[in-house]
Amino acid sequence: MERRNFLLTGTMALGLSAGAEAFAAATPAKGAGTVGLKGPYVDLTTGPGNKLALARLAGDLDESKTKYGGAKGVVTAVREGGPLRDLFGFEVVSAGRLWKQPDDSYRVLHRETVLYTDLKTGDVLTEYDNPYTNEKVRVVDVVNDPWNEYIEDFVPRPPSYGGLNKIDTSKPRTPLVLPWREVGGGLLSMERHIHLYYPAALKPDKWPRESSGPMNRVSEYFTYCLPLADMQNAKLTTLDHSGTWVRVTPWLPWMLMGQAPGHILYHSTMHSYDSVDGFKPKILAHMRKHHPEMLEAPPKESWAKPNLSSLEVYARDEKPAPAKQ
Repeated sequence: MERRNFLLTGTMALGLSAGAEAFAAATPAKGAGTVGLKGPYVDLTTGPGNKLALARLAGDLDESKTKYGGAKGVVTAVREGGPLRDLFGFEVVSAGRLWKQPDDSYRVLHRETVLYTDLKTGDVLTEYDNPYTNEKVRVVDVVNDPWNEYIEDFVPRPPSYGGLNKIDTSKPRTPLVLPWREVGGGLLSMERHIHLYYPAALKPDKWPRESSGPMNRVSEYFTYCLPLADMQNAKLTTLDHSGTWVRVTPWLPWMLMGQAPGHILYHSTMHSYDSVDGFKPKILAHMRKHHPEMLEAPPKESWAKPNLSSLEVYARDEKPAPAKQ
């Protein structure tokens, strides 16, 4: 049950774990006895310290509580021969809960949803006039149920996406030491990157209008920001944070772009919440009507299910579109 550690709940959803090469060395700590990277509660220069930090970002050490995360941003088209073009907005809704294991690692029981929105009104889109094809298309919400995570003392391996992305498990594990740094004003920040290139579930011969090609090229970039004092406060079982999330991905399959040159860029700000009241009324209303189960963390039984990204879920749940008239 490996994933990219999207961690909008502290991960979202589209719903993605980076290899050791993705992480830089941690910033040197302050002197002993001060509130810094080395303590007094969490030592962010060690694997166990980073494990505890990520667990508090992703969920709540009080396992009875659900942690919510959201992101709001814009989906932009990238094509040669012209400027980038903003197409529509998007909102992410995620819900996660911690499950501590006997070896002191954590499983994160997690669901994530992505809704696409009108740039002017903020209304959730169910149809979209594709300006590149001059065709009205049906918008498909992203529903990753589940998108579970595993947090331990070591750098997580990349996601397998149901076996499509082959993983080399023979290499020694690297301690989970993330590039935390103090940025002034009592703030703490950290960045994570992931770059994937793996066989597509949406094969062009079966999905000529939905598939961008035989391979998926996906990158994600995360930035987390929170008060350093919160990180070192032993009384806080969860950590509120804000940051950014960027995703580079093939054309969204429901846009029916086929193998046209170009790709999609997501850019957003992300935040964590302690209740569903953190989401906008329009977003919450859509979720309660269409995806009510996604407002709760999944049960422990979901751990046996594979993590699939939105591209694999689309291939599993949708049908190829008919040829354009």
